[in-house]
Amino acid sequence: MSEVEHYDIVVVGGGPVGLASAWHAARRGARVAVFEQFAFGNEQCGTSGAERHWRLQYTEPDLCQLTGEALPLWRELERAGGQQLLHAFGSLWFGDVDVATNEGKISATARTMDQLSIPYEWLTAADIERRYGFADLPRHFEGFVQPDGGAVDVRATVDGLLRLSESAGVVLRAGESVQELVPDGEGVRLRTPRGWCRAGKVVLANGPYVNRLLEPLGARLDLNVFEMALVTLRQRDPRARYPFWFVFQEPTEEDTNLFYGFPPNAWQDTDVVRVGPVFEVNPLDDPEQATGSPDPRHVSRVCDWVDRHLPVVDARPLARETCLAVLPADPERQFFLGTAKGLFDGGDNVVIATGGWGFKFVPLLGKVCADLCVDGATDYRVERLMLPDPTRP
Repeated sequence: MSEVEHYDIVVVGGGPVGLASAWHAARRGARVAVFEQFAFGNEQCGTSGAERHWRLQYTEPDLCQLTGEALPLWRELERAGGQQLLHAFGSLWFGDVDVATNEGKISATARTMDQLSIPYEWLTAADIERRYGFADLPRHFEGFVQPDGGAVDVRATVDGLLRLSESAGVVLRAGESVQELVPDGEGVRLRTPRGWCRAGKVVLANGPYVNRLLEPLGARLDLNVFEMALVTLRQRDPRARYPFWFVFQEPTEEDTNLFYGFPPNAWQDTDVVRVGPVFEVNPLDDPEQATGSPDPRHVSRVCDWVDRHLPVVDARPLARETCLAVLPADPERQFFLGTAKGLFDGGDNVVIATGGWGFKFVPLLGKVCADLCVDGATDYRVERLMLPDPTRP
């Protein structure tokens, strides 16, 4: 590769957001390349597992509105790829309704859904036990089920975006890391092991590795990287039906005491379920410190909770895995999204999308990144998620 090779847009990171950005930009006529340091479809940087939670509800009204705006983009992606990606079987939040967590707060989220006319049904602990097979829940637990929530088929989403990007003419470079960015007023030079190339705009969608490219430019995003446990279990009763669930509880001294679980996937013939803790503890200094082996205590905590409260599931683990979570250190900020204008010279030619539990927003984040590259602006209301600009008062 020589420096005469030029692209309108280079995307760094071939995960779902990077591929969605490339696909949307290529459909608008841009010459796009995606550089992925591993193989496309890898599960090393946070896109691990078979499913992610799909939901409409957030405590924050602006994020609720963004999930609503993401929905037609998911439908467009499903039509283009010829495969169902969203599976709606309900999203159940229950527990201590006034406990503030990294997912929000049940009571405040219900008020937001009332404000935005998002349908839900309020349930007591007894209702949840009778309807969904939970047991011995604390009597003060309450919550809601939102019927449009469920799960996203992760692997079908990534595979579909990969096919669509290739069909749209995107140049896909697997196993080729971007090692240096040199932005200027005209665009950005990029160095890879194969040499240099040039782009008019660059999208950094490389998750936990984003600061490796930003720090030499004098910028850094305040991110934490966690290696979180995932436990695969078997459902005892194949007839049991329940939604995705997330239990809100008072934190312990050791962890946040939050757990979630998926029923057997609707798109697979399986009786296995996946359950995990959301313990934001022991951040990694570098993503390459991830071991792939979950903390045994976290696995034990998950299995103990299932054993006590979800008898339709066998609490003996079939598999123990991990996934990387890349989260803003500021709990009030869900994502870093926007241009790097003001962070370094030529920063207006660099678009960044990283951090947060963002899979439910994949097609929208890709559309926003493409809009920022092609038009310099987007119609989506994402101001609160934008990167801090030192030049703004």
